[in-house]
Order: sequence, then structure tokens, then C-alpha cells
Amino acid sequence: MILDNLIGFFSNDMSIDLGTANTLVLLKGKGIIINEPSVVAVQRDKYGRQKILAVGKEAKNMVGKTPGNIEAIRPMRDGVIADFDMTEKMIRYFIETAHKRKSFLRPRIIICVPYGLTQVERKAVRESAMSAGAREVFLIEEPMAAAIGAGLPIRDPKGSLVVDIGGGTTEIGVVSLGGLVISKSIRTAGDKIDLAIVEYVKKKYNLLIGERTGEEIKIEIGTAILQDEPLVMMVKGRDQVSGLLSRIELTSEDVRDATKEPLREIADALKDVLEVMPPDLAGDIVENGVVLTGGGALIRGIDKYLSDIVKLPVFVADEPLLAVAKGTGKALDEIGLLQQLANE
Repeated sequence: MILDNLIGFFSNDMSIDLGTANTLVLLKGKGIIINEPSVVAVQRDKYGRQKILAVGKEAKNMVGKTPGNIEAIRPMRDGVIADFDMTEKMIRYFIETAHKRKSFLRPRIIICVPYGLTQVERKAVRESAMSAGAREVFLIEEPMAAAIGAGLPIRDPKGSLVVDIGGGTTEIGVVSLGGLVISKSIRTAGDKIDLAIVEYVKKKYNLLIGERTGEEIKIEIGTAILQDEPLVMMVKGRDQVSGLLSRIELTSEDVRDATKEPLREIADALKDVLEVMPPDLAGDIVENGVVLTGGGALIRGIDKYLSDIVKLPVFVADEPLLAVAKGTGKALDEIGLLQQLANE
């Protein structure tokens, strides 16, 4: 125990919210020090050898704009590792960026993973972090991290329900007495909402736009409910009939129509969890309501949208984008909590 404490003093232990859309890194005692898109830009020579050009924001700015020998890769898809090699390189980059202080010991790292991750996928995440320079790796599930980060009373003998709408997955968890009583993970979240917008614009307006533009539309004018005054945005793209560059005026009503299906899937998943909840916990949820975290919680009116469907109060957590990352940081600060929650 004394040795562990001494090692912890000299090493920069950190936690990583390894998200499909963004990766956040917290350094023990310093809070969030990195908040970057989960994107890696690589250049390939004529022999197929790869060279990392950029990681994070700089790489994301290259998406859809690269020449043939440069590719902007998102190594995480639907909440899981789609490209093991690129994920390892991305994690290594973030570890080295965070470790500006030259310590002689590798860090302990706690990483959030979706609840539905298979053992093979969990092993891939752990091995990526170990290969990237970690001394020890702990995995905790995102619904628990989101609940901790949202400030819910996870150790109390009463139920709390959190819905984390991320980039690749939506994680739903009922937490009580320091554990997940019920959990559900679906691969419908921010990315599918972006794609739904892209497909809608293509189908209704014959305009071809990219995923990045779809995300910008979601952020600028996305809504889950009818707005008193529709929001408007000019969208540029390529007309698929004439092949010429064009622009259209898109409204928040268009976006609401475009995103009906993925939002309905999220609402159905929440209903599924509520339907199997033990009666005593159900009483707690009726009293305390549902807490939303993740980037999807920022969609206008999504709290009212879900509340109208499940007939329960729904609240958006403070700083929903940071909830999972903050939860991992709190677990890292409390070794007892870390050991209780980590899945080794």
C-alpha cells in the first residue's frame, strides 16, 4: 500500500473519456487538460507506409478535404475501436501530450467504455492503452461515469437514472448503492443523428453534404420539439442533379423531421429500461426523474421530448459534454471507488 501511494505520487495518473466524437483527458489533481476530436490524419507514401500528420482538432479540420494520399480517420466507430492501430497511436499522442512533466513512471489510466462492449472489445481498449504507455489500465462503464460526473448520489440506497447520448452510443443506466442495477447501450446517438440529417437533405433537396456539415446543422438549428420561431441556416453543398455547387435554406423543422427516427430509437431504449425496473427503484425514478448527459443532451428540447414520451421529469445535467470525463476523474481521485467500479 505504501509502495502504491509512493508510485502514485511520482506518476501522472490520468483518466480518459475515449469517445467516438471527442476524447477528453483528465490529469489527477489538474482536471481536464485535453478535449480534442477523436480523429487522426495520416499520410501514406507509395509503399503504403503511414505517417501521422495530425491528431484532434487539426485532423478534424482535414475531414472531407484531403488529397488522395492523406486520410482523416476516426478510429472509434459506434463506441468501439474500428481501427486498433490508429486508436493506439491516438491514445499514445494524448498520453504524451498530457505527460509534459518528465516522470520516470508510466501512468495508471482509467478509461470509460460503453456498457455493451464485448470482452474482445474491452481487451482491445486495454491493450491499446498499455501499448501506448500505461502502467495499469482500469475500465469503467459509461453510465456509471456519467452518473458520477452528473453529481448523482450513486452510493445512496435509492435509484438514479442517467441517459448519456454520446457520439457513437447512447448509454442508459440505473444506479443504486454504488452499482449499475440496469444498463442498456444502443448504437444510436450523435453520429446517426448527423447521418439522418445528411440523408434528409439529399432526399428532400437533392443536395449532397458531408457528415461534418450534418453535425454543424445539428448544433446550429437541431431541435427535438416544435419551436415557437423556426431557426434557419444556409447550407452549402453539391446538387446531385446538376452537379453544380448550390445552397439551400434549411429550417429547424426540417431537422426535427430528419431526426425523428434516431430520437425515437433513443426514447424506445429508455422505455425498455423503465419497463424492467424493480418497483422500489421505479418509485425513486418517479420522484427524482431522468438526467441527460453527453453531447446529444444539448439538442434543443430533447428533455421535453423524452419527458412527454416516458411521462417523467427529465433534466439536462450541468455541462453535459463533460459529465463522463468528470466521472472518470472523480473515480481516479478516489482509489476505493476506482477499485469498486473498475472492470479488470
